[in-house]
Amino acid sequence: MNMQTDIAKSDKLNAATEAALETTLLNPRFYTTDFDELDAIDVSSVRPAWDKLVGEMRADPRKGHFKKNEDWDEVDWDGMEPELKKELIDFLISSLTAEFSGCVLYKEMRRRGANKDICELFGLMSRDEARHAGFINDALRESGIAVNLGFLTKEKKYTYFRPKFIYYATYLSEKIGYARYITIFRHLEKHPEHRIHPIFKWFKEWCNDEFSHGEAFALLMKTDPKLTQGRNIYWIKFFLVAVFSTMWVRDHARQRFHDALGIDIDEYDHKVLNLTSEISQQVFPIALDMKNPRWDRGLRSMNKAFQDMDKAKKRGGVMGAIGKMRAGTRALLTFINLYTIPSKKVECPEDPRLEPVW
Repeated sequence: MNMQTDIAKSDKLNAATEAALETTLLNPRFYTTDFDELDAIDVSSVRPAWDKLVGEMRADPRKGHFKKNEDWDEVDWDGMEPELKKELIDFLISSLTAEFSGCVLYKEMRRRGANKDICELFGLMSRDEARHAGFINDALRESGIAVNLGFLTKEKKYTYFRPKFIYYATYLSEKIGYARYITIFRHLEKHPEHRIHPIFKWFKEWCNDEFSHGEAFALLMKTDPKLTQGRNIYWIKFFLVAVFSTMWVRDHARQRFHDALGIDIDEYDHKVLNLTSEISQQVFPIALDMKNPRWDRGLRSMNKAFQDMDKAKKRGGVMGAIGKMRAGTRALLTFINLYTIPSKKVECPEDPRLEPVW
């Protein structure tokens, strides 16, 4: 790479873009998959529910919602307490990256595919996620930074997942996103004095987009019963444990942010995970036993392992590398412990469709 290219790249790589580019166990990732396999999906077995859902999305009930209006309060970024500002920006960047990840994946499916049903669905979901990401980026600009989305698309590492893993991971991501957003929105309805940023006023309609996207993936899984049977149940459990424990660790890294919202992190995370578990029983034939004493102990152990991993990374050198390896081993053993908690069997309904009533 020549000097001129280096300079051009550095101009695009501001702090927000650099944070979004980072790929770790906890950061949102960009995905790619077998698009030919996706294109071969036959939705005829779920046609009535499919047409109803796609029709609702096509009607675009939240068109025009993701724009600032008179409800958008001015944020005193300069006067904000530094640790809160850091964690709020981290929350916004992480949320933007997750939203834009979906946009990129869905847009690529629409571009590559020939299946009318699948291409229309993914085009509609890409539209929604693009709005979400752009809205968050507008909020970030007020703090003096913004993510270069074009640069992010080209430079961020992509993780390959087979389509069924995309279904499990993205379904949970969309549903847990709904549970997180609606829980925060309902809390701030009761305690508006804790609304540290106006973007939270937009969360009710926002989370309904997340909910409908999760409904789409539930129907995609219903097109092939094998996806939720046999050995695939082990994969479903893997993603349940991975997504739930990742949320716990990520949230506990933002203590000041949650304090400012007036939220007890433990109570909030338990509520979100229980709600997500309840919703996921529309299509997953198992549920995690989160009342088992090993569950809470495991989540706390996982959080401690990641805290120690972060400390070791900052320490650097040989001792830092050893500390990071030891903490990583503890995290792996903790994950295995969480995974081996006996799960509960679930009788899934014939019609998986739900409404966002929480």
